[in-house]
Amino acid sequence: MDALIKSLRPGKPSDLKSSDLKPSEVKSPDVAPEARPAELDPAEFLAAAVRADLPRPSRAEAEHAVHTLLSYIGENPDREGLLDTPRRVVEAFDELYQGYHQCPAEVLDRTFGETAGYDDFVLVRDIEFTSQCEHHMMPFYGKAHIAYTPVERVVGLSKLARLTDIFARRLQTQEHLTAQIAAAIDEVLKPRGVAVLIEAEHTCMSVRGVAKHGAMTFTSRFTGMFRDNPAEQQRFLSLVRGPNR
Repeated sequence: MDALIKSLRPGKPSDLKSSDLKPSEVKSPDVAPEARPAELDPAEFLAAAVRADLPRPSRAEAEHAVHTLLSYIGENPDREGLLDTPRRVVEAFDELYQGYHQCPAEVLDRTFGETAGYDDFVLVRDIEFTSQCEHHMMPFYGKAHIAYTPVERVVGLSKLARLTDIFARRLQTQEHLTAQIAAAIDEVLKPRGVAVLIEAEHTCMSVRGVAKHGAMTFTSRFTGMFRDNPAEQQRFLSLVRGPNR
C-alpha cells in the first residue's frame, strides 16, 4: 500500500500520566490529516546517479575485489575455471547496474501533442523487470504496472518501460523503486495523476534466509487524481488485474 506519513502535533507538557486518568478521560493524540507521501530528493529521479567529479575505483581494482571475494568463500581464484571470473563479474556489473549512468528525465523528455483531446488515463501493464536488492545484492524480479492521466501531451509507451529499467538497474528496495518511478513521471510530465503498482519475488527471501519460494511483494504509489479519488484507484487496479487473471 501507499505509505503515508502522519504528523503528530506537538502537545503541551503535562504532569499527569495516562495511568492517573480514567479510561473515559484518556484521549488519543491529535493527528493531522493524512499527508502526501514523503517527497524524494529530485536528484534521485531526475539525473544520472554517477557524478563525473566523484572518484571511482579503476576496473583493475574492481577485478581485484572479486578475486578477494573468491578467496574469502574458500575458492582458489587462480584455478583454470576462475581465471577470467573477475573480469566477467565486472562486465556483468556494468550491464546490471547501467542505470546509474542513465538520466530518467531524458527518457521522458519527448512528448506528443496529437491526442484528439484524450483525457482518460494511459496504462501500461506487465512491464517485466529485474533489479538487485541493496541489502544483499541479490535479484528481485517481477512486473510493473504504470498509469498516468496526461494533460494535453503524452509520452511514448516504450519510455515507461525504459524508465522502469533505469531505476531497476540500480541497487534498490522495491518501495524505493516504486516511489522513484512515480516521482519521475509526476515531475517531468506534470500529469493529473500517476499510479504505479509493482509485484515482485525477492531471491533474498526465496533462495536464502526463510527460503519461501513464490512469495510475492506488492507496492504501490498514487499521486494526484489517483491519490485523491478512490474510484480511480479501483479502476486502475481492476484493469491491472483484468478478468482473466
